[in-house]
Amino acid sequence: MTDDRENARRAAAAHTEASRELEAFLRRAPEVPDAADIAEFTTLLAREEEVRAERQDALDAFGLSAPSIDEP
Repeated sequence: MTDDRENARRAAAAHTEASRELEAFLRRAPEVPDAADIAEFTTLLAREEEVRAERQDALDAFGLSAPSIDEP
């Protein structure tokens, strides 16, 4: 169980870092993004989603699951 907890903690930290990178990009993004900005945003967003999914899997493995807010 300790390994599952540590994996969940690491996955949460990775998700936090990916979210911070996206936030940092948004702080420096110009008012009118160009093609390079859009490409960078797309990459950052994909990475954030990837590590979010990894975080959820790690939390599920640790036994922390919550019902979906989308399901009635």
